[in-house]
Order: sequence, then structure tokens, then C-alpha cells
Amino acid sequence: MNAKRVFHLHLVSDATGETLNTVARAACAQYEDARPIEHVYALVRGPKQLERVLGEIEAAPGIVMFTMVNDELRARLERRCAELQSPCISVLDPAMLALGQYLGKEISHKPGSQHTMDAEYFGRITALNFTMAHDDGQSAGDLNEADVILLGVSRTSKTPTCIYLANRGIKAANIPIVPGAVMPADLETAEHPLIVGLTTSPDRLVQIRKNRLLSLHEKADTDYVEPEVVAEEVAFARKLFARNGWPVIDVTRRSIEETAAAVLNLYNERQKTG
Repeated sequence: MNAKRVFHLHLVSDATGETLNTVARAACAQYEDARPIEHVYALVRGPKQLERVLGEIEAAPGIVMFTMVNDELRARLERRCAELQSPCISVLDPAMLALGQYLGKEISHKPGSQHTMDAEYFGRITALNFTMAHDDGQSAGDLNEADVILLGVSRTSKTPTCIYLANRGIKAANIPIVPGAVMPADLETAEHPLIVGLTTSPDRLVQIRKNRLLSLHEKADTDYVEPEVVAEEVAFARKLFARNGWPVIDVTRRSIEETAAAVLNLYNERQKTG
């Protein structure tokens, strides 16, 4: 097997760098035979900060990706990268150019505009607080205030998916399905939220649960990882979903982001149909 090609990847941003890092990692993931050594520079908003960055790039030449709206700073960055023969890519330029042409407007040149503390920001905070207060079956009789409720047996990624949704402004609650256990009473009367069932392959679930027990240094000789018991749990959950007509998402081969995206698709479709 060939060794992965290692290269330096410099990520320069005048904001938090969250958008840039996400784009860069998504791009790099398409090249399995290469491994980037990331150099991350956030909040680069002045000449002194930029000069420090340029020194780092000169010391470890590689690809430079950036999000900067200050024309003077980005011009200096692009000019120096050209001198060093380091590729220099503005990842937001194509999107901003297309938007500007369509809207007939100039960009605001305001760094970090997507992180402004506006109503949308506080909406995400409210959603996150709701989600944390309604994790793992917790309920104060207010499940009808949720936007989304996820149900599934243990270790079907309910909590991380809910947190991801909360960061998108969705108030998400999750409820574990345990055969024989009583579900929250207000689940039956909840009409506002989209209720979604999460399921997975029993074999995959057994492996995930075993790894969980190992990480907690607990014994693995328990019904929690017994294949037949796990298969019965999954079957019980599937029957519950079918009986109530709840949409089901199989998370066996999905990442948290992919599961959340599938939930959002269902949620948005439901919003359209009323």
C-alpha cells in the first residue's frame, strides 16, 4: 500500500475559520491518498497578524485557502503566495460573486458577518437549551414545543444528531426506546413536532455498544450487547415506528451530519405541506 502524500495546508480567516475549515476538510476528504498538515489562523484582521501568517507559510510551503474581505490584506496574501509559488484560494469568492451578480449588490466587507448576534443567533441558543433539557427522554410535559423528536434504541446517534439540529435552530428532543418502558405521556398528544424514528443494523449496533462498554471499562457480558436481544430491540422499535406512521431513517452507514440532513429534509418538506 502506498504511503499517503503529506502536504501543508494553511487556512487563513478574518473570522472564526469555521466555514473555511469545513470547506477545506470536505475537499481534502476526496483525496484518500493525501494527508494535510493543517495550519489554522483565525481572526487575521491586521497587517501584523498577516505578516506572522506569511512567515509561517514561507517556513512550511503548501496550499493556502482563505476567507478575507479586506482588499488590502487579501492582496498582500495573494501577492506573497505568488512569490512563494504557493497556490492561494479564496473559497467564498465564487459564491459571493454569483450572489452579487444575481442581487445586483456589493458585498458588505464585514468580517465574520455570519456570526452576528442577531435574532437567528439567539434562536440557536434557545434551541440548544431546549435540546439539552430534553435529552434522553427528559420532559417537563412540553414535548409539543419541540420542532423535532427523535426516537430510537440506545446508541443510534440520537443525542449528537439533536445537538447538530439545535445548532441549526431546530428545537430537538430525543427519547430512548426500551422494550417494556413507558414512553412520555405527552408524546402521544404532541401534534406540532415532526417525530422521526432512527434505526440501524443489529450487527452494527452490537459493535458500537461493545466499543462503548470498552471505553467505560465495563464488562461486555450483558444483554446490552447480546445479538439476539439487540435484534429484538431493533425489531420492537421498527414495529413502533410503523404502528404510528413515523418516518424512519437508517443510520447504519450515515454520519451525524448525514442523519441530521435527512431529518432536516423531512422537516422542511413537512413545513411546506403545512
